[in-house]
Amino acid sequence: MISDWLAFWDSPHSIYANARHKDAHYRLIAQDIAALVPGPNAHVLDYGSGEALHADLVAAAAEQLFLCEASPGLCSFLEGRFVANPKIRVLAPHEVARLPERSLDLIVLHSVTQYLTAAGSGALLALFHRLLKSDGLLLVSDVVPPGLWATTDAWALLRFAAENGFLVEALYGLVRTRFSDYWRLRSNLGLTRYDEAAMIDKLTAAGFTARRTEENIGHNPARMAFLARPR
Repeated sequence: MISDWLAFWDSPHSIYANARHKDAHYRLIAQDIAALVPGPNAHVLDYGSGEALHADLVAAAAEQLFLCEASPGLCSFLEGRFVANPKIRVLAPHEVARLPERSLDLIVLHSVTQYLTAAGSGALLALFHRLLKSDGLLLVSDVVPPGLWATTDAWALLRFAAENGFLVEALYGLVRTRFSDYWRLRSNLGLTRYDEAAMIDKLTAAGFTARRTEENIGHNPARMAFLARPR
């Protein structure tokens, strides 16, 4: 499942309606994450960061920001974009696994769980439990609940587009997406979904105390976010 999705994200795609959409998307996520950074000495990991166009906003609030991507193309892009920022390091998943235990203050897993198997996400949460400090914080966000229709995601996108000046382009983009590899993968593989209780149970099994937040990270309020701390 994950290999097919990785191949998609590492190839040219039309998920974003235009450059304004992509910029607004990543800016909002960065602002939301930056608000959770506990202080200027914090070490932060954004696991599955995507293009993270505004990671500098997160880095400005922290001492060190690690961006992790499994896609070689995305890693190269991130390294090139942030080469001049000493606070930002780009890591592959195997490099994250070698970080010192109890060395991170905040870990972010945004819009990733839907592309992982249940076993895969469980192993990742176990790794995060090892890497987080005893008072560290884990954010798992953009979790897709059962019964969430694609049309709900589409309406959330259109509201976001109207607020940020790319509504017409977003309408065309939704049509393109319907006939794209993304839709084929989503139809064939599906997305891994969790209700609130199931995600809290999963985090609890990995050694965390967890709660759902009132609001999701990013533009889609129909998806869920959870904050967790090591027990």
